[in-house]
Formats: sequence, C-alpha cells, structure tokens
Amino acid sequence: MTYTLTANDAVEIKLAPESLVEEILQNITTILSTYKNSVPLDRNFGLSARFLDKPLPVAEAILVTEVLDAIEEYEPRAEFLDISFERNGINGKIIPRLEVAIHDG
Repeated sequence: MTYTLTANDAVEIKLAPESLVEEILQNITTILSTYKNSVPLDRNFGLSARFLDKPLPVAEAILVTEVLDAIEEYEPRAEFLDISFERNGINGKIIPRLEVAIHDG
C-alpha cells in the first residue's frame, strides 16, 4: 500500500505506535525533520544541510538523493516511490512530499 507524507507533517511521537504502518510513517517523518550531526549517538542519522542556501533546482536534486539514501538506510521496511516539492519562490522554501510503499515482511 502507498502513503503520502510531507516533511512538515505534524506527528505526535508515540513510543508504542498502534500499527506497523504508523510506526514506519513516524520513522520517516523523523528522518525528514532531523539534520545530520544533531543526534548524539548516531551522527549520520537524518538529512545533511547541503541543500540550504542553494538555488531551488539544485536544492531539490540534493534532497532527492539525501531522502532516498536516508530511507534506504534507516527505514528499510519502506520503499521510496516518488518525491515532489511544494515551492515558495518568494522565501525560497521547498517542502518535500514523499510517496512510499510499506512492506509487511
């Protein structure tokens, strides 16, 4: 089954999610909202900040690879299917919108 989520989805952190899907989506949202070097015992967790202050097309290209690599490494139960971006050209803000598939096994 496929699910769509954005990097700015407000997710209440649950220490005991009620379902596997809820757990995986929470994990992906955490990955998307965490910068590398900000987690003390796992400095590689999250996304690097290489995309900051780049032109929008360059930042999007960097984000695609960062998101793909992070999901493959930290949430292998999810399959990255597609990514699109909501752009705000005035303030240079981009919000990634992901489509992922959840594997039951």
